[in-house]
Amino acid sequence: MIDFSILVDNLDTYLEGFKNTIFASLIGLIGSFIIGVIVAVMRIAPIKPLNWLGTAYVEFIRNIPLLIIAFFFYVGLPAVGVTLTGFVAGTIALAIYTASFIAEAIRAGIQSVPKGQMEAARSSGLTYLQAMRTIILPQAIKIVIPPIGNQFINLVKNSSILGIIAGLDLMYFGDIVSSHTFVTFDVYIFVALFYLVLTIPLSLGVGYLEKRLARSH
Repeated sequence: MIDFSILVDNLDTYLEGFKNTIFASLIGLIGSFIIGVIVAVMRIAPIKPLNWLGTAYVEFIRNIPLLIIAFFFYVGLPAVGVTLTGFVAGTIALAIYTASFIAEAIRAGIQSVPKGQMEAARSSGLTYLQAMRTIILPQAIKIVIPPIGNQFINLVKNSSILGIIAGLDLMYFGDIVSSHTFVTFDVYIFVALFYLVLTIPLSLGVGYLEKRLARSH
């Protein structure tokens, strides 16, 4: 039987980690979306150096483990005089890593928009960036909301990486509770339940949006 007294006695500790996980996830969501949009536009821009930079970012970042990126910011940067807390280092790593997947989703969305719309926008006097911002991107993002939503769910789950670098998240405080109570299974069952509180509503929301978009199409 699961010992619920562990949850009751350490509720403040769990809630502190839960709050920090939400905070890190929100920052990561915003950061990854902004970076992802910029990289996606770079990948399809009519300027070869931007294409190369965007492609290099996506291929390099998404093919290395998230843990390595987190360690780079938490352990590597102090070697050049830049010291970040575990929370900041982990959140930056989350945003950068997730952005590589979001960029690919948005790029696919942009390419699914008929090319004639860009040509019509340019012929009406809009610059490339103005046409992309006001006409192409809104349509592309609407198309790729479901895959972007799934990446956001993955980001919330991947936030557990903060626990390895003292990021003050749910996993970090779960480790503290485990070390104090000398219990492992029950402690991490409660950690998992807190993650479910975050991911299940997100998953249901993404499913709802996907059905709405399917009906509208």
